[in-house]
Amino acid sequence: MVTNFLCDGLGYDKYEDLTTEFAVRGEFADYGVRVDKQLVAFIEVKRAAQRLSARHLRQVETYAVKEGLQWVILTNGQIWQVYHITAATGQQVATVLALEVDLPGEEPSSKKVEKLFHLHRSAMKRDTIDALWKRQTATSPNALAAVLLSDSVIDATRKEIRRSSGFNPDLGDIRSVLVVSVIRPELL
Repeated sequence: MVTNFLCDGLGYDKYEDLTTEFAVRGEFADYGVRVDKQLVAFIEVKRAAQRLSARHLRQVETYAVKEGLQWVILTNGQIWQVYHITAATGQQVATVLALEVDLPGEEPSSKKVEKLFHLHRSAMKRDTIDALWKRQTATSPNALAAVLLSDSVIDATRKEIRRSSGFNPDLGDIRSVLVVSVIRPELL
């Protein structure tokens, strides 16, 4: 079922682009995905009735780190989860959900197709998934909190307060109000 979806729905060639039971240092990923002979992702497939879990993700994440890949896909055929892996030397591996598609779910079909497009062979070749990832990362709550606390934004806020009220607040006071009252603590 998954092979058919990858080939018929996402444009991969069964023999050129997909390797089943891809060997990774004595273990096996369910699928290795290649684009122009370059390995780009691993796919871990679970039974349709099985819930996808962190344990399954860790399994395929390990394979990706060993092979130096940035993308892993976890699926049970119904739900497709795409994760970005960052594994810098000497740092903890960071695995973040980039997109999720629940095929039988309530989301409009157009949204599902829009998300699945990033997994299509032609899109993987153009690295649209990476562009999506960069866009999501740049506008994530943590990134926006950092921008709000930057010196230039604090200074612009002070100038706007002075312009609108005549009061010239201290930069430290503005920063404190943002940290204590405006930005959620888990984002700091």
